[in-house]
Amino acid sequence: MTAGHDLVPTGSAPEPEPRRSWRTGNRTLAVLAGVAAVSLVAGLGLSRLVLNPAEAAARTAPPEAGPITVPVESRELSNDVTVRGDVVFDDAVDLRVETADLGERAVVTGQVPTVGATLDAGSVALEIAGRPVLVLPGGLPTYRTLGLGVSGPDVLQLKAALGALGIGAGDATSDVYDTATAAGVVELYRRAGYPVPPPSDEASEAVTAAERAVRSAEAEVTAAEGALASAGGGSGGAQVAAADAAVRSAERAVTVAQVELDSCAAEGCTAGESARRQAAVDDARDAVGVAQAERAALDAAPDTSGQRASLTAARDGLADAREALEDARQDTVVALPASEVVFLETLPRRVDAVSVRRGGTVEGSVMSVSGATLQVVATADRADAALLAVGATGTALLDDQEIGVTVSAIEAGTAGGGAAGGGSEGSEEGSGDAASGTGRSTVTLLPGELTPEQVAALQGANVRVRIPVSSTAGSVLAVPLAALTAGPGGESRVEVMGEDGATALVEVETGLAAGGYVEVSPADGSALAEGDLVVIGATGADDATDAPDDEDADA
Repeated sequence: MTAGHDLVPTGSAPEPEPRRSWRTGNRTLAVLAGVAAVSLVAGLGLSRLVLNPAEAAARTAPPEAGPITVPVESRELSNDVTVRGDVVFDDAVDLRVETADLGERAVVTGQVPTVGATLDAGSVALEIAGRPVLVLPGGLPTYRTLGLGVSGPDVLQLKAALGALGIGAGDATSDVYDTATAAGVVELYRRAGYPVPPPSDEASEAVTAAERAVRSAEAEVTAAEGALASAGGGSGGAQVAAADAAVRSAERAVTVAQVELDSCAAEGCTAGESARRQAAVDDARDAVGVAQAERAALDAAPDTSGQRASLTAARDGLADAREALEDARQDTVVALPASEVVFLETLPRRVDAVSVRRGGTVEGSVMSVSGATLQVVATADRADAALLAVGATGTALLDDQEIGVTVSAIEAGTAGGGAAGGGSEGSEEGSGDAASGTGRSTVTLLPGELTPEQVAALQGANVRVRIPVSSTAGSVLAVPLAALTAGPGGESRVEVMGEDGATALVEVETGLAAGGYVEVSPADGSALAEGDLVVIGATGADDATDAPDDEDADA
């Protein structure tokens, strides 16, 4: 047996060799065909990338010059002034309370408002030391307590404020705080739900002392009147009767003595007896004179000058006491303390910020308030401001939401002035006049009716405002400004291309220009319609001009 050869059993025929499959040859042919196809495609691709110089020059040569056309459009044109402005509440001020009279007692005890609250006429802004701080309309700040007899412009302001609330306060043209004004203040506190300010302890004690003095003076007058009555009341009836009886008795005694004297001669009286009887007659006559004098004394007026002087002095003292009592009572008439009222020029007001808290003391401003109406405050350069007028309307854009606004005021700017946060769009802010404020104007705009959500979204925002200043008020034929050319006589023309490619000049009358377009209308019966193609330049020409885009800046 030889190595490397298979053994074949003796007596059997050898096995035939295996036949090669026809699929093996076809696979080889397919591979060769694919390689040939790829090579052909690669060759064709490379042949396109390889250019001869003539073909390369032809491909890079500029195209033949030809017209650039745009269609005539029908559109509404408008010129706008566009500015940016801050949305704020109008007329913001810091609210201060005059607490000098309170001293260390200026403690906030309640009624602290929340941000967004509204202060109206007669409302309570704050409570300090248990007393209200009332809000009233007026431009003059509080600087003193108003009491009976005080006069001045602040009294006139108080009367006007009470009148605006429908509260009577006396003569509105008088600048004196009188009892009618005090009655109006009483009603003001009643509406606010607080008692009137009590008088001071000193004033109350003065009234008590004055009342005591009046009572004492009245007692003195009564005593003096009694003394005068006793001194000058005249004699009584008994005294007069007794005096008359004494006169009559004395006269009778004279008669008796005279009879005895007359009978003396008849009886033959001695000289001594006759002298005695004559003396008796004379004594009786003297007694009559005395009785008559005493009776006459009863009819004469008594001397009461001392009593009358005492009564006059007592009455003068009573008048002085009563005047002192009236003065003391005036000091207790209801006054309006300086610490319990603040005046704001316009009402209602919105609370923007509160700088005090309950339990704290008042130091400086207690809160910041502003008008209850939102406004947009912006600045515009002098040229743009000249195009605006009070009453002009526009739109403010906030978060893709358009809100109508109206110009309410335009204030010319001064050097170094100008409002912050606003400006005309397109101006170089921070340079030139815009930086210093020279020549800029403040434009105030009021939004229309707003929902609470819009108010919340707008407050403190910076918005873009567009105000139309001129418009075609409808669709007109318009072409790009580049389509206009001037004729030999200065007339305006456009070059219109016909369907055959030929162009013709059409004279037009121009109107408003805005946004890169100008209003045109055919002149002298020329034909021009929407969709007509007008030439604005030429391809390959040095003065080629691209068509303006609708979003170009406003003219």
